[in-house]
Formats: sequence, C-alpha cells, structure tokens
Amino acid sequence: MTLRRGALALLLLSLSGCVTYPNITQSRSPCRMDPGGWCGFVREAAEVSYPYALAATNAYEGDDDTFSTLGGSLVRLERLPVEEDDGDTGFDYQIFGQFKQPLSSAEGDAGGRQPDAYIMAFRGTDFDGLADIFYGTVRDDQLELAHKYFDLERARFSEDAEWIATGHSLGGALAAEISIRHADVKAWMFNVSPFYRGKSMTNDSNRTVINERGEALRSLRKFRAAPASDLFVINCWPQAGRFTKHKVRPLADCITWIAAYESKDALSVVRANEVRKPAVECGEDGKEHPGPGTAQTEPCVHIARRKEDADDE
Repeated sequence: MTLRRGALALLLLSLSGCVTYPNITQSRSPCRMDPGGWCGFVREAAEVSYPYALAATNAYEGDDDTFSTLGGSLVRLERLPVEEDDGDTGFDYQIFGQFKQPLSSAEGDAGGRQPDAYIMAFRGTDFDGLADIFYGTVRDDQLELAHKYFDLERARFSEDAEWIATGHSLGGALAAEISIRHADVKAWMFNVSPFYRGKSMTNDSNRTVINERGEALRSLRKFRAAPASDLFVINCWPQAGRFTKHKVRPLADCITWIAAYESKDALSVVRANEVRKPAVECGEDGKEHPGPGTAQTEPCVHIARRKEDADDE
C-alpha cells in the first residue's frame, strides 16, 4: 500500500525516518475548513492505515474492546493453532485477508475471492500476567516465535502474495522484527514498544508507526529508540491520561473515524461499531459522522487539551 502523492510528499518532507513534530496532526488554521478539521494528508493516511489498526485491535481476540464488525475490506482467516508451550509465553496473533475492493454483504466472508494481501496481526502485552513482559521484553522468546509462525503462515497461504505485519505495543515490536528480516513485508505499528532486537534502519522505509501523543510508552523511547519508520504522532484524545492513550482501541477508533471522511467502508465500520467522535474534533460527543464528500460549512476548531482534565497522569 502506498499513500497518495500529496500525502507522500508531505511525509517525505516532514516524517521520514524517525523524524516527527509534536501535534503534526492537530488541526491548524489552514485545515479548519477541511472535513472534521483534519488536513488532507491526515485523512489520506488514515484511509490507508485503518484496516491495519482494525487488525491490530482484533489481534486481542477475546477482549471486550475488539471490533464486532470489520467492514468489507477485512476478513479474519483461520490461523494455525499456537502450540501450548508457545502460548505459555503470552504469544498470540491473528491472520486477516485484505480486499482492495471491499466485499459486499452478498459475498459473505470472502465470496470465493482471493485476498489482495494477507495481514499477520500480533497481539500486544496482556497485563493479566507477567508472561508477555518476561518472554517478550526481558527475553527474546516472542520475537523468535513471531518469525516461526510468520514463516509457517506464509508458506501455508501463499509466499507470492503481499504480506503485511501489524500490531500494537509489543505486537508492534514483533511486526517490526518481521519487516526487518523480510524486505518485501511492510509493517504498520500502533503505540509501538521500543523492545525489538533487529537493526533499526534495515528496511526502514517499509514501516509506518502511528502513536497517540502523550501515550505511556513515550518515556521508554527516551532511553531506547523505536524502530526507524515513517512516524505519525496524532492527538486524538488530548484530555485522556497516558495509559488510556496507550490502548489500541481508542487509537483505532480515531484513525477509522478520520478515514471515514474518505472511505465508505471505514464509515460502515464507524456506524456498525458505534465509534464515537475523537475528543479533539469539534462538535458534540454524540456527533454523527457525515461520511465522505461532506463539505465543512463552518470552521472545525479542534479542542486543545486541558491539563486539569487528564485522568491518568
């Protein structure tokens, strides 16, 4: 997947490598008459990335904050069982088929069509126990398991198809590892953990990171650099605390909401899952998404963070 020319030009100018700027995606005066107050390159980037945000969220299968409906662009596929000893490390993942032309409801799960790409979504840290922290951060066990199951799944489905790795937090670090070893695999990472092992600059142009501004892992990145990538810092929930900001579902909600200004499929996900407006966007909390092609008739001024409202600092 590639961003459109306008978005790519801006990315190359301001987001290449590990370079980013605070609040780059917060609406400023030139974008207040854009849909939702979101600049064009932000909407286009969200349109490209929202399927991977959905997949990274639903890698946490069994949790109560996954998406119940993924729209027509994604279908969850049956994956290989994770061996018991491997599962004891906290490692888990899901496989999704991605369709560039969304499936219609009449086509069912896949309608006999072959996916345009396969997405391997790695689950991040499960704080119900310490296995993830020990085997995924202190030791390299989960990193090796990511390579093991990626190779098995790629051989099972199709080595010739496009493969994409994604994940949130620790899952993002695992996705980075896959992209470092495989030059033909792109990775999309959300609130990514810096605890990866490969050489950061290897295949760095194949990775995109989207982090919520002020989320919990930002302090760790001061001591250990995140994998080199095109990096977006987005300010969706300025009044939330850093641990709430680290969660994948609020970030995925925000990305999908922004994408719905460009994509009918993203809009279907927003409506089916009752995704709420990002706190930063103008309008009432219960604002209904107007969908693609809607003109902004009044300036949409994004709401700045009020420090006294932070809940987890």
